[in-house]
Amino acid sequence: MTKEAAIVDPVQKDDAQPEQRKPHVDSGKPLDDAAANEDLSDEDLHLKNELDMLVQRLSESNTALYRPSLESLRTLIRTSTSSMTSVPKPLKFLRPHYPGLKAIYEQWAPSEDKAFLADVLSVLGMTYAEEGVRDSIKYRLLGTSTDLGSWGHEYVRHLAAEIGEEYNIRIAADDGPRPTDELIALAEQITPFFLKHNAEADAVDLLLELEVIDRIVPHVDVNSYTRVGLYMVSCVPYLPYPEDETVLRAAHQIYRNVNKLPEAINLAMRLDDKTLIQNDFDACTDPALRKQLAFLLARHAVAVETKDETEQEILSNTKLSEYFLSLARELGIMDPKTPEDIYKTHLETRGSYGSMDSAKLNLASSLVNAFVNAGFGKDKLMLVEDNQWIYKNKDHAMQSATASLGMLLLWDVQQGLTEIDKYLYSNEEHVKAGALLSIGIVSANVKDENEPAMALLSEHLGDAGSLATRLAAISGLGIAYAGSARAEIVELLSPLVTDQSEVSCTAALALGMVQAGTCDGEVTSQILQVLMESPEAKPKSKFMGLGLALLYLGKQEACEATLETLKAIESPASKPWQVLVEACAYAGTGNVLKVQAMTRLCGEQFTNDKDQEVAAEWQAYAVLGISLIAMGEDIGAEMTLRTYNHLMHYGAPAIRKAVPLAIALQCASNPVVTVLDTLSKYSHDHDQDTAVNAIFAMGIVGAGTNNARLAQMLRQLASYYNKDANCLFMVRVAQGMVHMGKGTIGLNPYHTDRSLLSRVAISGLLTVLTAMTDAKNTVLGKSHWLLYHLASAMYPRMLLTLDEELKTKVTSVRVGQAVDVVGQAGRPKTITGFQTHNTPVLMAYGERAELATEEYLPLAPVVEGLVIIKKNPEYMEEDKE
Repeated sequence: MTKEAAIVDPVQKDDAQPEQRKPHVDSGKPLDDAAANEDLSDEDLHLKNELDMLVQRLSESNTALYRPSLESLRTLIRTSTSSMTSVPKPLKFLRPHYPGLKAIYEQWAPSEDKAFLADVLSVLGMTYAEEGVRDSIKYRLLGTSTDLGSWGHEYVRHLAAEIGEEYNIRIAADDGPRPTDELIALAEQITPFFLKHNAEADAVDLLLELEVIDRIVPHVDVNSYTRVGLYMVSCVPYLPYPEDETVLRAAHQIYRNVNKLPEAINLAMRLDDKTLIQNDFDACTDPALRKQLAFLLARHAVAVETKDETEQEILSNTKLSEYFLSLARELGIMDPKTPEDIYKTHLETRGSYGSMDSAKLNLASSLVNAFVNAGFGKDKLMLVEDNQWIYKNKDHAMQSATASLGMLLLWDVQQGLTEIDKYLYSNEEHVKAGALLSIGIVSANVKDENEPAMALLSEHLGDAGSLATRLAAISGLGIAYAGSARAEIVELLSPLVTDQSEVSCTAALALGMVQAGTCDGEVTSQILQVLMESPEAKPKSKFMGLGLALLYLGKQEACEATLETLKAIESPASKPWQVLVEACAYAGTGNVLKVQAMTRLCGEQFTNDKDQEVAAEWQAYAVLGISLIAMGEDIGAEMTLRTYNHLMHYGAPAIRKAVPLAIALQCASNPVVTVLDTLSKYSHDHDQDTAVNAIFAMGIVGAGTNNARLAQMLRQLASYYNKDANCLFMVRVAQGMVHMGKGTIGLNPYHTDRSLLSRVAISGLLTVLTAMTDAKNTVLGKSHWLLYHLASAMYPRMLLTLDEELKTKVTSVRVGQAVDVVGQAGRPKTITGFQTHNTPVLMAYGERAELATEEYLPLAPVVEGLVIIKKNPEYMEEDKE
């Protein structure tokens, strides 16, 4: 019987069934022909014989047969690589011939056929080459540069992986970097294939590996920009500087190319590039869209030049108070609340007024009243006829009571100045100081063309006034013009930095807030000069250090020169300032190396008491630094919460008292249950400083959320600490913060779907948290007014839809938990567990909104804050029965 007949011999019905033979699995070892052929079907055997014959022809001397043989090989391989669930048959059968084909390639003279053979070898190298050999890329570079995609998706992906490996080997070669131009050219050939076949992530990864991400820009079109842009931006937290900036610029260019200006301007703000922002704004011609861009810029406190009055008004945030009050009216919360409404002392198990003297209690009530009724312009203590409340406070407490006017009238400059004016002429210096501070607070995040804050406060900066009024005027300017980088303000404040009293530290802080993130060289050298001339430790020098640090906010490596100068200055303040500058420079970047560096600082031990005392300050800042750097990236932020656990167990007292503050910074207005439980545990700590800071942190974490669980915890703490005046005072302040703006105003510095970090907000938060590292001498002492720096970070957590005339427009929206859809196929849902509401609505941290119907189109890429909507021209109402 012939071999062929033996293979197809039918089994007789009455024969015993032969044992089922297991299919042959290619182990990689060559089988002898007979054994291999026994396992093959007719079709496979025919294919194998054909492939053997084609390879045989290539080794013969007749060159005329080379081209047809290679064409046949190509056709057989291409038609088989469509599916990659198993090794394709032609690739399997060509395995024994691979070394032979490589030898044939070496023998042939250069020709078109030789290049053709290199193409075939490149595909075969995908399956047979030994690990680390990279035959696919080797032969691809030697082959023809025809359409790579025709060899199949799997081959292109394999090739992309090998290009990355080869690039890294060439760059790191012992004899210096070798040329990589041909690899980059090949990558540019592969990129359009990936983009066409929904593999945008692969295209971005390949070009990132080769450090030429900007080459993707010309290949992205209207169909692929959404997914490419989203993936590129989500890679940024994991890239080192300056690569992260390169990726953002490339993504910005992609959005500009497809004329998506709102997305482009968001990235320009993230890059903090004033020229790009101005160009994007000027490129917009649609009046409604220009207004929307102005709203986006106003939220981030960025100024651009425009001649249109309406746009100027939006950029100045002058209507913010009006929009906020319309939200309050819609939610039915216009009635003012008293501090007692917040404390609910009748629910506390023991009366909690035993230990706190009436002056401290009244001070707490002033602060609580300010936070709870912030922005409403109505309350039952201050804005009433025949106001006697201020005089129920003693000395320095009068300052906070008067300054609370600024909070109550937040964002409403015109009305605010009318109410505050009468207190400016008071004979009581603390009342006058409070009035000056409230002028700054009322102007926070709002610009007025008449510059009332500058005009009124600049008169009180000189030596003629008392210390309290000078400090209040300086702080007021810092809060009013935070992030504006106004040269006039710098001119007013710069001379005060050299003052020998507390004024110099407050002036440096105000300058840091005004010039946040500008790397201003003059202010830097001025502050450093002061440290060189008087290196001895001062009680408030931490604020001068923070002012210096804020100048480099988010600027990463730009702070290196300043750090080197600080290292050279011999002063107890030098090391704490270095830690602050470095932490601020990498704020929100998620830079793992810097987080590790900060953690190492926390781990340093000192045997000498004096060293330990000096280290206490900078180790506290290092803890805050961990939080400040990691807050920009979710995974890092989660990991740092675990780190804090270790620091609480093993850290020195200075580190332990800073941990709650770091948690507060990371979770501002985001009351996660696990975080609340942790802080609740720390709030009963045996160390009073730690307990006070933990209570304050609970206030920041729940700020403006009305969180019922947290309110209950704080009521229990009020009973627990009813004999401890300081802790009880802090419990009251925390209760006020939890109900900030009656639950409508948050403190989180991130906005626009958590993609942009507000420099102004982070400046305000950091000022308060830095003060809290030494709470006994600041907030619990005579500087409780420092808490009003939170005004910089306060913003309504609302979604308000407007029509093209900027009138409020009610429409239904779905609000739910944001879902990460980066790299997912198709058009996945971006929110989950949503509820449908009519605007205006409140949005919590981590929530996202989308319009419920397609009747209107939002002009903003992120439906949050103030959004202009316009009628969808393609929308057709369904027939109503």
